[in-house]
Amino acid sequence: MEILSAAVTEVGRIELLKLETPELCGREVLVKVHAVALCTLEQRVFKGEVRMPYPCCAGHEVSGEIAELGPAVDTKVWKIGDRVAVRLLYSCGECHECRSGRTNMCVKAQRKPVRSGLLPGPGGCCNYVIVNSDALFSIPDDLSYEKAALTEPLSCVVHSINRAGVNLADDVVVIGGGIMGQLHVMLARMRGARVILSEMNPERRELALKHGADVVVDPSQCNIVEKIREICGGRGADVVFNTTPVPQVFAQAVQMVSRHGTMVQYSSLHPDVPVELRPQYIHNNEINIIGSISPMVQDFYTANMLLSKHLVDVSDLIEETLPFKEAQKAYEHSVMPGKFRVIISD
Repeated sequence: MEILSAAVTEVGRIELLKLETPELCGREVLVKVHAVALCTLEQRVFKGEVRMPYPCCAGHEVSGEIAELGPAVDTKVWKIGDRVAVRLLYSCGECHECRSGRTNMCVKAQRKPVRSGLLPGPGGCCNYVIVNSDALFSIPDDLSYEKAALTEPLSCVVHSINRAGVNLADDVVVIGGGIMGQLHVMLARMRGARVILSEMNPERRELALKHGADVVVDPSQCNIVEKIREICGGRGADVVFNTTPVPQVFAQAVQMVSRHGTMVQYSSLHPDVPVELRPQYIHNNEINIIGSISPMVQDFYTANMLLSKHLVDVSDLIEETLPFKEAQKAYEHSVMPGKFRVIISD
């Protein structure tokens, strides 16, 4: 079986490269990729903001069908033709974080071993991927491969919502109405919170209302900290999620939080520069500031169930789908400002 990779060969350039297909061993499975979504990571690799050795194969939001089974795969669980979402996040299973149950924090996550004949990187931008069977999650026939490819970003938000401990009737602020902001709106609403979105783009504010936001605010038209406090009865929000990469917003987000409330820094920040905070303010108000990064297996499974049971609909978050042979165009479109997910399909 020939593996073809839409590889990043230099900044801004994608080439289709033929790779050697390793023999399957143990519990390995060959998955025919039907959809791979281009996340912020892929965009940053394409633009040269995240440095990887060239050529490299990005892509970690993947769905497809089983094409071949390794000799030790349990055929009572998996069979050729099964439709699956694929978890490509690597964890070594041996470091302190992995053995403490925090596989999403694996110290070797960025040093994924490269099989002979394949390329460095997450590896999803291929026509086939090789993974262990425990990386597979079944998807139903009535869930499209395109939607199933968004299992991974949804699982990141599941992790974030769980980290925050959103409760019934909480006031929750989501800063930023991009894909991750919209998913935070959906899940916070499912948790029974009153959801407030802060977003300058009017179309994204309208979309958030469709997705369950109770209140939307344009931060360019007001003092956003004062506005949030006003909406929340003068005391601030119970939980604030910052899904933007803007460092200055971090300090604003902390000021929106109520006493003994929680601020979750969801997005990575670019540039990563210091911001001004008053430690005494955090001390006096017992404010929790937490980060949220990659999902754990449990989060991925929850996201898989949310999509498979059609409890979450990600249709509005898919910008366009382009064929594998147009991977260069897909990457170029994905880095355009304001785009939601661009998907490469077979």
